[in-house]
Amino acid sequence: MKRPIVIGLGNPDRGDDAAGRVVAQILKSRGARGYDVVEARGEATEILALFEGRENVTLIDACVSGAPAGALHQLDMQSQRAPDKGGETSSHGTGLAEAIELARALGLLPRHCLVYAIEAASFEQGATMTPAVADATNRLVDQILARLHD
Repeated sequence: MKRPIVIGLGNPDRGDDAAGRVVAQILKSRGARGYDVVEARGEATEILALFEGRENVTLIDACVSGAPAGALHQLDMQSQRAPDKGGETSSHGTGLAEAIELARALGLLPRHCLVYAIEAASFEQGATMTPAVADATNRLVDQILARLHD
């Protein structure tokens, strides 16, 4: 079995959509030990390939649920559905929610599959992350490090 993996999803050129990848970059800079950290665009087939041989997967992505920008959501994919970016604002085409549901239907969902979703405010092309989302990425890094080192 492969090591646990943390997958930061998003498009670095679309404002708050970069949040998952920023979390992954920070985790890498802090010297991930005992788990792999990767950045991905978030296409469903890409996510499914990263699941292969993994029992423990953590995914980080931006979402739109109506909560205030920067709100953190933690979802256990064994008992909950994956968040999306609110339809038209998704930059992935078929992405995280579709990958999770496909993996579930095919019996390929990792035994431990946790999604951290950061509530986004802007997906504007060429924009930087909003301050609330940038702050949330740092809070989330601390949460993930605490969980992975338990």
